[in-house]
Amino acid sequence: MSESAASAATALLDRIQAPEGAGRDIPDAATRDVIGRAPEHSVEDLDDAIARARAAQPGWESLGHARRSELLIAAADAIDANAEALAHLLSREQGKPLNGPNARFELGACSAWLRTNAAIPIESQVLVDDETLHAELVYKAAGVVGAIGPWNWPLMITVWQIGPSLRMGNTVVVKPSEYTPLSVLAMLAVMNDVLPADVLIGVSGDREVGARLASHPDIDKIMFTGSTATGRRIIESSAGNLARLTLELGGNDAGIVLPGTEVSSIAQDLFWGAFINTGQTCAAMKRLYVHDSVYEEVVDALAEIAASVPMGNGLDEDNVLGPLQNRAQFDIVSRLVEEARGRGARVVTGGEAASELGELFYRPTIVADIDNDAALVQEEQFGPALPVIRYSDVDEAFALANAVDVGLGASVWSSDPEAAREAATRMESGTVWINSHGGLHPMVPFGGVKSSGYGLEFGVEGLKSVAVTQVVSGPGRKAQA
Repeated sequence: MSESAASAATALLDRIQAPEGAGRDIPDAATRDVIGRAPEHSVEDLDDAIARARAAQPGWESLGHARRSELLIAAADAIDANAEALAHLLSREQGKPLNGPNARFELGACSAWLRTNAAIPIESQVLVDDETLHAELVYKAAGVVGAIGPWNWPLMITVWQIGPSLRMGNTVVVKPSEYTPLSVLAMLAVMNDVLPADVLIGVSGDREVGARLASHPDIDKIMFTGSTATGRRIIESSAGNLARLTLELGGNDAGIVLPGTEVSSIAQDLFWGAFINTGQTCAAMKRLYVHDSVYEEVVDALAEIAASVPMGNGLDEDNVLGPLQNRAQFDIVSRLVEEARGRGARVVTGGEAASELGELFYRPTIVADIDNDAALVQEEQFGPALPVIRYSDVDEAFALANAVDVGLGASVWSSDPEAAREAATRMESGTVWINSHGGLHPMVPFGGVKSSGYGLEFGVEGLKSVAVTQVVSGPGRKAQA
């Protein structure tokens, strides 16, 4: 990272952080040094932000799709122009390295998703068109959208929420995670250099502010990515205002390697399907079921990669794995691995803190010969530790993979394309990948089943999810004639 990018990141930080002596200190995830001071907005500040967004919404919607799309592209251009500075700030605050599928990748995704949302056609649907009746289903703005984001992919997921919302004519109030507010507020500031006033507002606050956002009577739609437990509370909070909801919740995704698979051709993709963002990804692979015939080969291949991947401070251009973002998550990973070890599971590599790198670094860990009922398998670890479960009966593997009460993503791995596609339909998840895990595309809908939430994001379905429908009925062709 160049000195000029670091200076630009400091300039961005100065635009959005609280004044000296105010706000809340935000630590660097790798070094634990203070990066800056997050504003501490109150419930009253949130109420004011929502009132401003409500007042701005009719004018924003009246611009029409073409003009709003032009402004989304301008916002993407602004992100691209500031990408290195934003990546620097993101790397420090969240911990992910600049390179690999990490900070620079995330900024590229922000721009790409905005551009795609600007380009998607959204047409009315003709329901009936005959001699007596012409009826169409049209999509209109919902109103004011509350966007509550996570700390693992704070910029990208925020764009997933605000891109379609703005395109459809909604205004948006964003509440970033308390762990990663600075990078989100900086990105919003860059976007607001080109957007009209009060169309997009960031509010940095605690859980009380988040709860108020979900229950506020002037919020029409909530978009939330985070834990299932918090998602349930948002559902309860929204009972009073009947806000529409899109919830992308916990995963604990399973992968199944089928018999006879050529391991050398999938090993790298298997590893990154689990360890992208140091395992801190909702749709990362958290449990891997491997057939007896290739079990040891898969374990050895994953362990070899895990032991060789560079880990360290994200600002070092050579690193591709970083620390856990916060102490609570570090403690969860440590506890789950120790519980597995205590049950007799084999820790093939890792299994300990990398304290020489910093307080929250944990070595990439492969755990073999583990029982399916171990906590590391049944709970979402959300970190750099992958349990590899042996199976001999394919039907049993699918039963075990589907037994948990979540279903965000899943994957099947095979050298036989037909067998893989047939197997994919047996997985109980919103998305099933074949010979990969976790890859997303802005035109392909994404959402979970069971306790992984509901509602779809991305593509045309994502635009519809932040709209309200209206049926317009009128005379048919006979009456018009």
